[in-house]
Order: sequence, then C-alpha cells, then structure tokens
Amino acid sequence: MQRYVVQRLWHLVPVLLSVSVLVFLMVHLVPGDPVQVMLQEYGSPAQEAALRHSLGLDRPLAVQYGTFLWRLLHGDLGRSIHSGRPVIAEIALRLPYTLWLTAASMAVAIALGLVLGMVAALWHRRILDYAAMIAALAGISLPSFWFGLVLILVFSYYLRWLPAAGADTPWSLILPAVTLGTSAASIIARLSRSSLLEVLRQEFIRTARAKGVNELQVLYRHGLRNALIPVLSIIGLQFAGLLGGAVIVESVFGWPGLGRLAVDAIFNRDMPLIQGIVLIAAAIFVAVNLCIDLLYALVDPRIRYS
Repeated sequence: MQRYVVQRLWHLVPVLLSVSVLVFLMVHLVPGDPVQVMLQEYGSPAQEAALRHSLGLDRPLAVQYGTFLWRLLHGDLGRSIHSGRPVIAEIALRLPYTLWLTAASMAVAIALGLVLGMVAALWHRRILDYAAMIAALAGISLPSFWFGLVLILVFSYYLRWLPAAGADTPWSLILPAVTLGTSAASIIARLSRSSLLEVLRQEFIRTARAKGVNELQVLYRHGLRNALIPVLSIIGLQFAGLLGGAVIVESVFGWPGLGRLAVDAIFNRDMPLIQGIVLIAAAIFVAVNLCIDLLYALVDPRIRYS
C-alpha cells in the first residue's frame, strides 16, 4: 500500500507543474494588453508602467515563469490589485467557507445518490425504479440558480424555516448545500443504479443467495462494494463540478466563499487574485482525485497489489 501511495504522489508532480504553467499563462492569454485590461481607460501611462513592473510583465517570459514558480513554492501568490492585500490572505479568508459548502454538498450528493441508485436497482423496472430515475432526471435538468431561488422562496420566505442568505449560523449551510448537491446526486444515482444492476447479475451474487445469505447482506457486503469503483470515479469528477458550481450558488445565497471572491475579482479585473483562485481550486481538485485513487485501493485490493 505504501508503494502505491508513493507512486500516486510522484504522478502529481507533472500534473501540478502543468497546472502552474496554465495559470501563469492566464495573464498572457487575455486579448490585448493585460495591464490595459486591468486598468481599463482610467490608467495613465505612468500607472500602466508601474503596474507592468510590479507584475513583472516587462521581463522575458521564461524569467516571469521562473519568478512565478519560485514565489509559488514559497506560498507567495502576489498582491491583489483591488485591495492591495496578499492574494494568499484573501483566499485564506474565503477558502474555509467554500470547503464547508463543497463538503456538505458532496455529502448530500453521495447520500441521496446512493440511496436513489440502490432503490432503483433493487426494484428494477418497478414503480420505485421509475420514480427514482424521474427524480434523478429532474435533478440534472434544473438550473442551480433557479432551484436555489425556489428553495429560498419556499423555505425562507413562506415557511421561514431557514435563512435565505449569509453564513451566520450552521442552518445557513443547508439550502446552498442542497442546491449544489442535487445535480451531482442525480448523476451518482444513475451511475450507481447501472453499476449495481450489473454486479447483481454476477455469479457470485447468485451463489450468495443460494447459500441463504440475507438480501441486505448480499446488497451491502457483496453488491455495493463491488459496484463502488465507477461510482468513486464519478464522485471525483463531480467534486470539480461542485467547485465550479459554487460560483453561481454562492452568489445566489450570499455565501462568502471563493465563488463570490472570484466574481468580484473578475469584475475588478484583478488578475493576480483570479490566478490565485484558479490555482488553489485546481490544487484542491488534484488532491481530491488523489484521495479517490487511494479509496480505489481500499475498496478493491487488486488495485494496490497490481
């Protein structure tokens, strides 16, 4: 197992280097002069020259990347043009909120998706199967911003059970987490249903049933564990979708996370802050996929032994 972990960690090095190159090139991929884009028409030639020098854009491209990578290794992502504060400090204030929201949304997605998938697989081609798949289709089809507004209207305006916006209480997390996790739950439900149906048709399941093993034990001990590998893959991919969807959901619910910070940075043309947010989000996604790879080895011992 230790050898498998070391191999997966070693494979992260070229991935993270590629991410750093893409994030660095964001400034140079902006159409036109990035300094003029950030300052718009309000900057004087002296201000443009000062900003270009502070960002290091007056140096050769290779030197700029070397400086960017060196600062990155020391935890320096530059300074926000809008606030003047270090980018890492701006992100550190907002990142915990986004991580809480993403973790809660993923918990909703996994719990709801696995339950719907198991119900649909156990009652295949029956009323519960059709109802679960209709619910999954509705969850995929509903736009997150519209669904969030509906939840606010019902549970905050009419019923007054939950707060509509902000992050003042733990109850404020429920509506954005349900909004963000519903679409991912629908995808997990459909995949877990098909994967579980395939496993339940295998010979070892028939053997377990022939031996008189309880149906719930057949489902949990033999069926679900063998059906989890493709489900774990889609969970890792859905995590990236939740990070991306948090931009919209955080704006709808006034959640003070990285999503709202990214929207503000885009409106302010704050390129160093946008670079930092994209880099941190990409690093989180890579780390989550590493965890998924390690879960593969825990669920299926054949992976770590191979």
